Amino acid sequence: MTTIKAIATAIFMCAGISSFAASKTENIKVSGNCGQCEKTIEKAAKKAGATEAKWDEDTKVLVVTYDDAKTSNDAIQKSVAASGYDTEKYTGDMKAYKNLHSCCQYDNKRAK
Repeated sequence: MTTIKAIATAIFMCAGISSFAASKTENIKVSGNCGQCEKTIEKAAKKAGATEAKWDEDTKVLVVTYDDAKTSNDAIQKSVAASGYDTEKYTGDMKAYKNLHSCCQYDNKRAK
């Protein structure tokens, strides 16, 4: 009986460690201007699987936390770009950019 308890405890501990190890927090540079941008960018990141997303208007940095078994930095950046915002790796979708509120249309050289 003691052996069974020891094995169960070891399995429980390993499961906890592996799920903790899958959580990542990363910074992603994202173009944008205002609080409305913040809402759209964070929503797009969460749509792609981020469990936490916080974009800072001053630094233009999106801090995301996600389970790397369920999503990736790449998937999050693609989702943000699809919502109209340029990221470090992807150019924002132009149609989505043009549909952003006028205050959200950051300095995008392609739009000119």
